[in-house]
Amino acid sequence: MRHRSRAMLHRVASSIAASRALKAETKTSTTVAKMWTTCREATLTTVSQPAEASLRPSLRAEETDERAFRIDDDARKLAAMRASTSTSPRDALVDGFGRRHNYLRISLTERCNLRCGYCMPEEGVDLTPNGDLLTAEEIERLVRVFASAGVDKVRLTGGEPTVRKDLEEVVKRAASVPGIRDVSVTTNGVTLEKRLEKLKANGLTRLNISLDTLVPAKFEFMTRRKGQERVMASINKAVELGFDSVKVNVVVMRGQNDDEIVDFVELTKDKPINVRFIEYMPFDGNKWSMKKMISYAEMKTRVEERFGALQRLADPKEEVAKNFSIPGHAGTVSFITSMTNSFCSGCNRLRIMADGNLKVCLFGNSEVSLRDSMRSGDDDDRLLSVISAAVKRKKAAHAGMHELAASDNRAMIKIGG
Repeated sequence: MRHRSRAMLHRVASSIAASRALKAETKTSTTVAKMWTTCREATLTTVSQPAEASLRPSLRAEETDERAFRIDDDARKLAAMRASTSTSPRDALVDGFGRRHNYLRISLTERCNLRCGYCMPEEGVDLTPNGDLLTAEEIERLVRVFASAGVDKVRLTGGEPTVRKDLEEVVKRAASVPGIRDVSVTTNGVTLEKRLEKLKANGLTRLNISLDTLVPAKFEFMTRRKGQERVMASINKAVELGFDSVKVNVVVMRGQNDDEIVDFVELTKDKPINVRFIEYMPFDGNKWSMKKMISYAEMKTRVEERFGALQRLADPKEEVAKNFSIPGHAGTVSFITSMTNSFCSGCNRLRIMADGNLKVCLFGNSEVSLRDSMRSGDDDDRLLSVISAAVKRKKAAHAGMHELAASDNRAMIKIGG
């Protein structure tokens, strides 16, 4: 018991010393000072000042262990707070909850050659003038600034990125930035096939191709355009060229394409692709409703009724999908569960929209213009400071599905898929 008490005293003293050191470091910051005070009070409430001087051996062992755990927790909070207020490039993209962001998604355009209902409102959207969109040079500069702070993955989205004639150039610029190890594109695949070889030569490593139905007539109904066969041709060509991964994104909606879940899984029998079933999410103008949404649990049940038990793969903490293999299949199946089982705690993603606004959460409505910062003459250090300040304000998690449905947000086509 005396040994426990001495150990306790040592841990208390270490925690208080850390608290005092942090107070000295951050006394010029009102916000951080308030945070320090909260943590310090929590620590001193757990073990009072008199108890620091003489912890009596009569304390029960379980009480001592509980107090020690709480003090260790406070010390972890103090360490996380130091990281979240650091101005060094290494910590610029660490938010207030200790999440380090190494994945940047950049929308290249708000235009698209399809009119999918969950992405594009029936009435259309007001497009940003071309002169207000990011140029290839500005995109490269942003990638360099983010890479200096630890970003190593870049995904180019839209709108539809293949609408941009300079897509190959943008890919080459992004892939050439030191520290970037992965450049990918999310596309509807309609006009992709003929551009794949040059895109791969320019450094494209991965592809996500959106396809919500395998039936040509239904494709035309859902997208208000023809082209299902061309999307399939792009998928097959991408597999043939040997990209690091080829993923097929399927937004599942009850009464529209939920009857094709099993058919999509059949694609993985012979093709080394990853079919990803996505829960229908609410965005401005897409008429989301609970009745239209198929949950992850229901989708998984339907797959297992046909193919047997799925085998869960080892997913990294920041993985947005729940990934599974099927015995005897060359490909894999995944579920993105944004609505019923969010993955905010491991989020490592940041988004830049086509107009240059930074969005730290897909479902958040807070934005900051990096385009304006660049065009006003800010240097890279100032630009990183603006980025870091936005990251520090990122919330712990997005709201629930019903709150999201009632909140204001951009249409998906203006955010970037």
